[in-house]
Amino acid sequence: MKKLFVIVLCLFLINVLFLKAGNERECGDSNYPQKENLSVQNLLRAMAITDSAVSAHFIGNDMAMARFYNPYTEVRSKELGSIWMYTSAIEAVNAILHGLIAHRDYGNAKLFHEHFNRYSELLYRLYDNADYYLGTFKLTSYTQSREWSVYGVNRGVFKGTAKVEKIQNVYDDQMWLIRELILAYKITGKVEYLEKAEYLTDYVLDGWDCTRDQSGEERGGITWGPGYVTKHACSNGPMISPLVWLYEIYKDKNDEVTYLYIDPVDKQTRKSVQVKKCDYYLGFAKKIYDWQKKHLLRPDGVYDDMMGGCTPGSPQTEIVNGVVYRQGISCKDRVGPAITYNSGTMLSGAADLYKATGEKNFLEDARKLSDASFHYFAKQEVTLTGYYTYDLSGFRNWFNGVLLRGYLDVYPFYESVSEYIQSFQQNLDYGYDHFLYKGFLPANLLEGWRSDPNKNQIEGMFSFAFAAEYAGLASYGLGKGN
Repeated sequence: MKKLFVIVLCLFLINVLFLKAGNERECGDSNYPQKENLSVQNLLRAMAITDSAVSAHFIGNDMAMARFYNPYTEVRSKELGSIWMYTSAIEAVNAILHGLIAHRDYGNAKLFHEHFNRYSELLYRLYDNADYYLGTFKLTSYTQSREWSVYGVNRGVFKGTAKVEKIQNVYDDQMWLIRELILAYKITGKVEYLEKAEYLTDYVLDGWDCTRDQSGEERGGITWGPGYVTKHACSNGPMISPLVWLYEIYKDKNDEVTYLYIDPVDKQTRKSVQVKKCDYYLGFAKKIYDWQKKHLLRPDGVYDDMMGGCTPGSPQTEIVNGVVYRQGISCKDRVGPAITYNSGTMLSGAADLYKATGEKNFLEDARKLSDASFHYFAKQEVTLTGYYTYDLSGFRNWFNGVLLRGYLDVYPFYESVSEYIQSFQQNLDYGYDHFLYKGFLPANLLEGWRSDPNKNQIEGMFSFAFAAEYAGLASYGLGKGN
């Protein structure tokens, strides 16, 4: 009996020691820290949401995207998503791939080996079938007339047949694609992603109003599209970070690009010069940033939507030295409302410019805008005690994700944004833990689905926005940032 007691006691002590070691490993061991547990959960949730959304919204091998899907009725809409909505899927996949690389680099290669290849293949399928939105037209801009193949708002019947003239393409759609294409290149190393990104960058910068005012200064700003005269935050701010990334790709190289501009002396003559790509891209990143800050920053510290009150009131041309060019545009009215993604793109732009240049003004801007934007957009305990509520009207579920991305980009330089980032983590988790249904989250993460099952259709881009947010939080949780 004594011998049996000793054996039982030893087994008990071994079990206690094992449990203690397990708890220590879960809470503090350097190989399996607690933050990795949350990061893994975030990444797994990002993949689960993305997989459900791809399965529900994309139809056939040509990846036609239904704009809406109702998980209660299992009905997808006949209406197809625009190129902007389609790009949200690429954004989610890129964010997941980045998260998988972050985990691999952190020492957890299991997730990377299990999932990286399939998401890389999905990324390429999305990229390849985006050509259904591609079309070709001839544009007369401020410095040239040229034929361009760009992405239209709506999908064409066949690849390359989309309508893209005038208001049927907009510059911000190209910008969001440029962003994702550069990230795709950085993740996979596929040169065709970079080549397409640079081609679209040429098109977007061709839309910069380089005409001169009476003092010889550039009027500046990029209109919403070639068929518009208003100059929007959404058609300027999103381009800053991709331009900085292109600068970083070429900063140690001698590659050149042709820079088209207007003589500041006679204010009319079109000129060109060969410049290094790195200087060209960084110079434009700063110019666009400065233009938006000068014209669209509000007294309360966040960004308004656009510059209106423009002259001329519609796109016009003029003849200079016998050649037709687009006429410059002067806008006088700063118009609202303030929207999260307009401040979010400037947060990311300031963070990337600071990282690239070390210039303190960008850091100071990022700090001020971080605090001002959270104070303005996040409303405490409006819906639930202990939670922050963000406006969800219109497309703001996706817009809010751009604000989160801005906070994630700023965090390495300003840790106070961790509180702001946590508000998104809380809201996502509340929605996931309380309202996840057949792999889908409701548009309102704090209030859930509607009581009428027929009214629970969800925007595909909202699901992809939630997935991208979770994936961004997964990288952030490992200290890898965006």
